[in-house]
Formats: sequence, structure tokens, C-alpha cells
Amino acid sequence: MAGRIANMAHPSPSAPLLALNGLSLRFGTVSVVKDVSFTIEKSEMLAVVGESGSGKSLTALSCLGLRPKNAKITGSITFDGQEIVGAPEAVLRQIRGKRISMIFQEPMTALNPLHAIGRQIGEIIEIHCKLSPTKTRERITEVLEQVGLAHFKDRLDAFPHQLSGGERQRVMIAMAIANRPDLLIADEPTTAVDVTIQAKILLLLKDLQRTMGMAILFITHDLTIVRRLADRVVVMKHGEIVEQGKVADVFAHPAHSYTQHLLASEPKGSPLPLPASSTEVISCDQLKVYFPIKKGIFRKTVGCVKAVDQVSISVMESMTLGIVGESGSGKTTLGFALLRLLKSEGKIVFLGQDIHAFSNKALQPLRQKMQVVFQDPYSSLNPRMNVRQIIEEGLLVHGQRLDNASREAMIDTILTDVGLSPDMKERYAHEFSGGQRQRLSIARAMVLKPAFVVLDEPTSALDLSVQAQIIELLKNLQAKYALSLMFISHDLRVVKAIAHHIIVMHKGVIVEQGDSARIFGAPTHEYTRTLIDAAFIRE
Repeated sequence: MAGRIANMAHPSPSAPLLALNGLSLRFGTVSVVKDVSFTIEKSEMLAVVGESGSGKSLTALSCLGLRPKNAKITGSITFDGQEIVGAPEAVLRQIRGKRISMIFQEPMTALNPLHAIGRQIGEIIEIHCKLSPTKTRERITEVLEQVGLAHFKDRLDAFPHQLSGGERQRVMIAMAIANRPDLLIADEPTTAVDVTIQAKILLLLKDLQRTMGMAILFITHDLTIVRRLADRVVVMKHGEIVEQGKVADVFAHPAHSYTQHLLASEPKGSPLPLPASSTEVISCDQLKVYFPIKKGIFRKTVGCVKAVDQVSISVMESMTLGIVGESGSGKTTLGFALLRLLKSEGKIVFLGQDIHAFSNKALQPLRQKMQVVFQDPYSSLNPRMNVRQIIEEGLLVHGQRLDNASREAMIDTILTDVGLSPDMKERYAHEFSGGQRQRLSIARAMVLKPAFVVLDEPTSALDLSVQAQIIELLKNLQAKYALSLMFISHDLRVVKAIAHHIIVMHKGVIVEQGDSARIFGAPTHEYTRTLIDAAFIRE
């Protein structure tokens, strides 16, 4: 064995940078990764694609020796001649973060909420490069500039919760490239960012690959991204590789039916026809949400961020209003302000009542008629509650006078409506896939029979085929319950399939609005055209 490791420490110049040979992972008797074999050459980008549960992320984590402790691993993973499977922890620590780095999918959970972003980026540099504080700060500024966050050089004391979703993801990328790794593992790095930032990040990764000679293992469920960036592609399903080869060959002549399914999967169709006449459900007039900027030891207010500035909208019964724009444009802030979850100025009318000045007590009877579905169902669902408790909580909070049998019947009905089985009532959120958790979040909101629902990026972290299913689900619920929806998203492909009217926001203001067909067919504002070009590019 010692001789074998010694030989592997000096790979031939032609040896691949990373090689997986017969990799398998098993939890008890359940195999989750099965006999996976592929290689990555130096300076190559290899994409691993497949839907949730296909084993993509577990395969990637295994390359860093980060498999779950209760998983049994067999097979071989070699990096630059070094065997990863069974390697001592001291060896793995020298590789992680320095020679192999990883961009995780969900930055809000991957970033430490107690540490400022400057400290988190600096930490990985200090550990592996032993630079002086001055040189470390210079490197932090450099990588922030590389990922499009040059303006954050004076905001290194900002915490993750103070950043938008796209900004947090770019901080994660900055951490990953800070030490100029030989191999970058990117696990769905653009899933939760807007289309223009996605395009910039993808171009950045491609540029880093070219200028630094860095190899990239790119994990995604979106083959449209793979077409633009990757050299080769590996397609996984249920833990197995079903197809692999050069991107041009696989896209031109997909041999496996699953690859054909992935290529064809994306939200399609158009919004449901609007009724001939309908009443207004909610509106706002000259709505403003300003956040103070405080500096100095006494935290003196020196200015304000105009998150939403002079916005006026109207949502009719059975209508879907699409709100699009980049991260930080004010989309989510607008939605939360309408629900009176954020302090604002201006007029808000809900079901004929001006609720802007309502106290929390006065608002309570209306709360069940206005609901929200959050972007990340995993963090918004209580992990200590089972499905029954999650859904019935709203019924209990809002004082629904129902006996146990009636409440149980309502829970069963809404679970069926969202495509889940009533038999799942005793299960917990962590036992579901991402798509199922989002259905559960929708069920929690819909069980109260709301009139207005804000959906905050409800499909951003889902597979394309699951996105299409969620869109069809929302259309069916809208038809059944005459729902009015505010659909917040950076993915214009999804918005096009469901929204009747679209508002384009940029830096807190509306730059364009109108009928969906008109916006997509003949946008008048340059910013709208930029969004559409980035969303529907196919090269």
C-alpha cells in the first residue's frame, strides 16, 4: 500500500487531475451513488447534470472527503495522484480550500451568520496562504472585484443577512476562488441568482478557467447552462451515470431517454385567461420603503437606501402579477411591504380597506387572507413539526372553529390539491425532496383560502421539470380558488409561463410595466431588454 501511494504522489504528466473509478456510496442497504466513473483534465470544465436526488452533490462532496459519516464508500477518487478515499484528515485539510475549493448551493446556510463577509473571505486566505493583514485585505478586495462586488470593499463589515441572495452567492464564489484552486467544484452556483448576474458569474467562471488554468466540476440541473460553458457532460439519474461525452455530441444526439427529458424540460405555456370582469384585491399608491444607513461608533444615520421608491401597483382577482428584476431591485421588499411585514410609507388597500395605518391587532383578522410562500422551503418549514402540524398551525392561529375531523379533512384536501398524499402527514420536512417541500409550503399557505399570495422566488432552487410542475400546480390552484398572485422571480422563463401583467424593477423603482405579451414581445426599456436577452440566450 505504501508503494502504491508513493507512486500515486507523482502522477504522469498525462494523468487526469481528478479521476473517479467505481465510486459507490451506500446508507445501510440503500445505494445512493452507484459505480460512478469519470475524469477531469487540467483546465477542463466538466458538467454533472441531473435532477434532485440523482447523486450529483454527494459525488462532488466525496471528492473533498466530505461524505456523511454514516455513508459507506467504495471505489477510488484520485486528485493529482493522491487517493482521497481513506486519506488521513491532515492530508484532506491541505487539499480543501487550497487545491480543491467548493461553491455551495445555498449561501445563506453556508455562510456564518455571526461573522462579517470580510472576515469569512479573509479566514480561508489566512489559513492557507499565511499573508499579512494588509496583503489579506488586498486579496479580499481583489476577489470581490472579480465577482462583481467591488463596491463591497468599504462594506467588509456587512453580515450575510444584510446582503441580497445574489450578493451572498457572489461572496461564496469569492471565498472559493480566493486561493486560486486547481479544481473548483461549483454546486448549482447560479440557481438562486438573477439572470444577468448568472450570465456574469458563468462568464467569470469560464474566464477563471482560462486565465488560471483551473479545472471546474460544474453541478447543475440546467442543461442550457451546460451548452454554453462545459467541455464535457455527465448525466446522472438515481445515482448512476446514464450518459456522458462531449457537450456538442450529447446535445446533438442524446442517446438516453432521460437526457432527452432534461433537454425538453422547462416551464412552458401561458397564463390562464382572466375573467371578463373582476374586482381589485390589493393595490398600493406611492409606496416607499427606505432603510437608514448608519456609520460611526454612535451609528449615526448618514443617509438611506431607497429599497422601494414611489411604487404604485394594482392586482385584480384571479390575476398573476409578475415582479422581475435583479437581486437588490426591491422585488421582495415590495411584496413584504404589501403584506405589512415591513414598515413603509404610502397607501395600501386590501379588499377595499386602507390597511397602511392598521395596528397589528387590527390586521390580525385579515392575515389569513394574505399569505406568503418563501424562496427556501427548507429554512421556512419548522423541522420539529410534521406535515400535519405545519399545515394545521395556520388554522389554529387564526381561530378556525373546526373540530378535529373537519380540520383533518381540510389538511387532506389541500395536500391532494398540491399533489402530495394525505399519507405523508406524519413525515417531516427533511424527508422530502426540494420540490415536495415547496408543495408543502404552498399547501400551508393555501389551506387558509387566501385572496392574495406573495410567492417569493418559489421555483428558483428547483429542477426545470419540477419548476414546470409547480407552475402548473399554481395555475390549477388559481383556477380553483380565484387566487390573486404576486409572483416574484428573477427567472423570466418561469414568469412568462404564469404572469398576466409584469412589473420590471431596478434599484427600487418601476422602469417598465405592462401586459406580459407586450413586455416579452416588445420591451421598451433597455434594462428590460437586458433581462430578456440574458434569460432566453441559447448560445
